[in-house]
Order: sequence, then C-alpha cells, then structure tokens
Amino acid sequence: MERILSFVDANKEKYLGELKEFLAIPSVSSQSAHNADTRRCAEWVAAQMRTVGMNNVQIFETPGHPIVYSEWLGAPGAPTVLFYGHYDVQPVDPVNLWTSPPFESTIRDGDLYARGSADDKGQIYIHFKAIEAYTKNGAPLPVNIKMLIEGEEEVGSANLEDFVKGHKDLLKADLVLISDSSMFAKGVPSVCYGLRGLAYMEVEVEGPNTDLHSGSFGGSVHNPVQALSEMIASLHDKNGRVTVKGFYNDVRSLTKAERSAFRKLPWNDKSYAKKLGVRQLYGEKGFTTLERLWARPTLECNGIWGGYTGEGAKTVLPSKAFAKISMRLVPDQTSAQAAKLFEKHFLKMAPKTVSVKVRALHGGEAAITPIDSPGVKAAVAALQKGFGKKPLYQREGGSIPIVVQFKNILGLDTVLLGFGLPDENAHAPDEHINLDNFFGGIRTSVHFYNELPAFWKAGGAGKKKK
Repeated sequence: MERILSFVDANKEKYLGELKEFLAIPSVSSQSAHNADTRRCAEWVAAQMRTVGMNNVQIFETPGHPIVYSEWLGAPGAPTVLFYGHYDVQPVDPVNLWTSPPFESTIRDGDLYARGSADDKGQIYIHFKAIEAYTKNGAPLPVNIKMLIEGEEEVGSANLEDFVKGHKDLLKADLVLISDSSMFAKGVPSVCYGLRGLAYMEVEVEGPNTDLHSGSFGGSVHNPVQALSEMIASLHDKNGRVTVKGFYNDVRSLTKAERSAFRKLPWNDKSYAKKLGVRQLYGEKGFTTLERLWARPTLECNGIWGGYTGEGAKTVLPSKAFAKISMRLVPDQTSAQAAKLFEKHFLKMAPKTVSVKVRALHGGEAAITPIDSPGVKAAVAALQKGFGKKPLYQREGGSIPIVVQFKNILGLDTVLLGFGLPDENAHAPDEHINLDNFFGGIRTSVHFYNELPAFWKAGGAGKKKK
C-alpha cells in the first residue's frame, strides 16, 4: 500500500493534466450540436480504461449516447464491484456568468473550475487513477471491478434501464459503487447511505370555458387561479404536515442510532437560514432540519401558472390554472402509491365550482443501504485512511433513480462514496471541485478496494456471492 500511495502522490501533476483533457470535451448530452463531442468523450473514456489496465473494454450503442463498459476480473474469490458513473455534462448557459471558460480548466484558490469537474467527470477520474495505482505498480487489485459509464445521466438515463435489464450476466456483481454525490462539508468526510424517492405530478383546474373579462364576470364564477391556490394551501396543516390522507402510512421511522448520527454533524440552523436568505426555517414539526431534509417525506409546489402574466395590465379572469407538484419520498413509500393517494385527495377536495385533472408525470423510489453492510463499513475505513479523520453518516434529500434500478434489476446495494462538496455549483456556472478532496478521493478509493475483501469476508457476504 505504501508503494501504491506513493505512486499517487508522485503523479499529481500528471493527473491534473489528464483531467483537464477530459474536462475540455464539451459532452453536453442534451444538445444535439454536441453529439460528436459526446461520442468523442465516450471514446476518451474507453481509451482511459485501457490505459489504466481494464480489460474487455466495449462501447455499446444505444438509441441515444453510448455506454462504455470494462472489467478487471483477476481476483478470484474476492467480491466484485460494479462502478457506475456518467461522462455527460449539463449545458453551460448562462455562459456570461462563468469567471473562466467552462471547458478550459482553471485552478483558483485550491479549486479546479470547469463543467463536469464535480459532476461527474472529476469523480469518475478519481477511480481511474485509483485502479491505475495498483496496475502500474505490479500489484493486482484486491477486488474484481466492472465499470459502467453512461452518457445520458443528465437527460434522465433514458436507455440505461433497458441496458441493465439486457446485460444482467455481464453486470453480475456483489455491490455497486457510485461517486456522484457530495461530502457533508469541507473537512467533514461522510458516507451517504440513503436517498429519497420522487413522485412528480401536474394538476389542471378549469373554471369557465374561456377567459373572461374580470369586470363583467368577476364575482359570478370561481377564479381557477384562486381555487388552485386554495387547494395547494390546504395540502399542509399548521404544523407543516402533509394533509394527503394516508401519506405517512408507510414512512419508515428513523432509528435512535440514525438520529444520533445526524446530531454529530456540524450543522447550524441559523447559519443555514442566513445562507439561504430566509428569516426563519419551515418544515414538519417535531423533526430537526436534517431529519426533514433526508428522512421525512415532503410535498412541494414547484410551479404555478394561469391567466395573464405579461407586461402591463390585462383584466382577465382565466379559464384554467396549472401547477407542478412534487413529493419527495422515503423508505418504504412508493412513487405509485404516493401518486395514487395524491390524485384521490386532490380530486376529492376540489370545489364544485371547478373541474380538476391530475396527471402523474414520473417517479422514482427511495433507496437505503444498511450502515452495517460490508460496503459501507469498507467506505468508512477507507475515508478515515484517505482523509485522516473518522467520517460521519448522512443521507441526501435528492434522488438517483439508477440506485433503485440496480437494486430491483440486479439485486445489488449501492455504496455512495462521493468527494464533491455541496457548494461546488454542479449544474451552475463556475462548477468546480476542491483539489484536496480530489486527491483525497484517489487515496480513499485505493483504500476502499483494499479494505472491502476483509469486511466482505467478516460479514459473511462472500457466501452469498452471485
């Protein structure tokens, strides 16, 4: 291990040069003008896989952008890790808000700025270099590794689920490893073991069959914007709880150990409120802010519109009003059941003065990996060695749909070992990654692959190996 880690330290400048080359490819998956760049990026990933010592490197075509696969299976009897990441990036607009060009990597104050640096090229590259540290030093990897890198994560991974379903044998493994998330804060290494799910709805409220003059008709019909606003306002009670009947029936409660772990995190409500520019925080009564963010379900109005919203005045009583409403879900809720409960509740409470339609747009399930599982234990040990500090446990409020798909299709739990930071502007101008975290991530990944076999054996997981 000393030789391997010394190799990492000796090659820092080389790593930065290669990473800048990776980040210079504008692989914006949502824009057809960049289709050739996205293809070139897939080929770059495949070439890098070969360089670091991976075998059976393949570029799989999809109806969209390619999926790149490789494997190293030289550790018989050891667990097999399926590493997942994505090489596509978000658009850079508004480009005028970038301090430096988005595809020209620039280092300022210990951070590397470029689109994709944190999400997710920089974090993919961490694992390339961890693997290379073994293979270039004559040290066989302690585990078997399969890498699955897609090019459509930023546009919803439309073709990934079908690929996974169609390649179950190829992707057979013991656990999934993903580095596409954040640590809790700078200097606070942490393991994320849970994600919330999502049910996304659209509602339509219709009153009169056409827009009306508000002077001639106001006072005689129920304004759909008013009716919709009243209905949305009634979706929470005075304690911040969602009023949809049955909404909390399947919610898994936090354990005492989890609540204790959350309290150990360096968190301050006043600082959080100040950073967000609000005078006071809001949420479900009886839970801390972190508990509400990570382990309690929510219902939010994401957008509302109807009537005239242009410049100047137009005295119209609109015919229709619309809203987008999302529900963040926790184990053991399901998106289908949440959507069904919401639709039933919303239709039932509609006043007779309007008609209401409810549409479920899409959904995903919550995911959780037991903190006493071998993979999470190995991640904890690796983070402590990589960053010299005992890590803490956290969940995240967002969703990563592929985590649930890996569980449902392949039967695999996922270890989320992220090295980004919450304020690194992923998806926004001036995206960046902290270089201390970047190099610490390489060391941690080296340790993770080395630590996993012992924890796997101690946990008896090897007996269940697929």
